[in-house]
Amino acid sequence: MTREEKSQVIEELTAQLADNTNIYLTDISGLNAGNTSDLRRACFKADVKLAVVKNTLLVKAMDASDRDFGDLPSVLKGNTSVMYSETGNAPAKVIKAFRKKAEKPLLKGAFIEESVYIGDEQLDMLVDIKSKEELIGEIVGLLQSPAKNVISALKSGGGTIAGIIKTLSEKEG
Repeated sequence: MTREEKSQVIEELTAQLADNTNIYLTDISGLNAGNTSDLRRACFKADVKLAVVKNTLLVKAMDASDRDFGDLPSVLKGNTSVMYSETGNAPAKVIKAFRKKAEKPLLKGAFIEESVYIGDEQLDMLVDIKSKEELIGEIVGLLQSPAKNVISALKSGGGTIAGIIKTLSEKEG
């Protein structure tokens, strides 16, 4: 690879790092061609982009980026694949589901919404991370709940009062 090609790859990687808020670094070495194709298919279905990268070029792209990747460059040893996703937990779910039939991919580290996670033992926690949309949905649900209770209490109370008045007016007549 020429110096120009390398600098072009670094530019592309830097742009990818800037465009994505959820980045997973994995090791898929040792997967045969069939398993690799299955993993790529699973990623595609989950709207996760998977790319194999050279560690040195990725480190340079991370250095050139405006983001603080913390200790994430330290995990860039051996084979590395990068997973990009709009949803914070989508790659973790793909990895966990895929590992039911294969030992890989292993999670080296992840960068999710400005937070850095290092090591494969973080996978279960990353699967449970809620997306921004899920959190907003929960908050809206919690905010609606008291209002719904008040409205239903008023409706049922109004019916009860109307029933009492009707019964009283019938007794008098």
